[in-house]
Amino acid sequence: MEPSGFFQNASYVGPHGEPPLSRLGFIILSIIMAIFTGPAIILNATVIIVSLMHKQLRQPLNFALVNMAVADLGTAMTGGVLSVVNNAQGYFSLGRTGCVMEGFAVSLFGITSLCTVALIAVERMFVVCKPLGHMAFQKKHAFGGIALSWLWSLTWNLPPLFGWGRYELEGVGTSCAPDWHNRDPKNFSYILAYFAVCFAVPFAIILASYGKLMWTLHQVSKMACLEGGAVARGQMKVAYMVVLMVLTFLISWLPYASLAMLVVYNPDVEIHPLVGTVPVYLAKSSTVYNPIIYIYLNKQFRKYTVPFLLCGREPSMDDDNSEGATTVEISIGKVSPT
Repeated sequence: MEPSGFFQNASYVGPHGEPPLSRLGFIILSIIMAIFTGPAIILNATVIIVSLMHKQLRQPLNFALVNMAVADLGTAMTGGVLSVVNNAQGYFSLGRTGCVMEGFAVSLFGITSLCTVALIAVERMFVVCKPLGHMAFQKKHAFGGIALSWLWSLTWNLPPLFGWGRYELEGVGTSCAPDWHNRDPKNFSYILAYFAVCFAVPFAIILASYGKLMWTLHQVSKMACLEGGAVARGQMKVAYMVVLMVLTFLISWLPYASLAMLVVYNPDVEIHPLVGTVPVYLAKSSTVYNPIIYIYLNKQFRKYTVPFLLCGREPSMDDDNSEGATTVEISIGKVSPT
């Protein structure tokens, strides 16, 4: 049975009160989200578990990767699972309180993940580009950045719970997020501030670090044969991993941020609910990309996660452990004793 007043919002029903999608349409959306959510939960949980199991993975740069896995797992467990369930039902089934809680949780985890991408890009830029010289990246730096990412996200996602801004249904009405449509001055001021500090600032940091990394990669590629080959190649591999992660994250989140700002600056624009839903699900799908990237490109993660996923069976891999160690250990500015 469909809920009454809460679902019957003019943004999510047709002119005669009909649902924004057919029953088949909702089922298709549910299946699509399940395809992304299932692997996201498995892969991010795997990254967290193997990092706790193996001391070799507990290195400063990897702390940020694990933090991203925690945030992405939270997004998948809340926004992903609820999207699957609600789309299967054809409406948001948790009422107003559930909408607020889901909107808060998904926003908290999502912005933390975005801030962590910015953190990783900055870390790589400092370690690879060395703007401060040969500064060793230590655990205290990693923990400080992780704490800042959570504190920053929490600071800007709490206000709607206390009256500045609000969480509301979005897209086809089966998930919740900050209310981009409401023109109330309090809500409008919150949305502008939220976009500036939670999207624009991290994006600017990511793009600046990404640009610097690309330039340095270009220079390092010329020196690969002059600077002890393995060291240069190791730093290039780690930097390429971060660059790929940043690009996929931007591709996932920029459509959502752009559509949100279009609605903020032009509230009268007519956007079909399905069109508004695509960027939402594209953003949520980012939770499955990151673990694939750093499991595939990070030799140490691949060494432990692949056998874990295969229930202990060792895959055939090239015996080039020295390059794998160099990739991670050199990247944090020191070589650990063997």
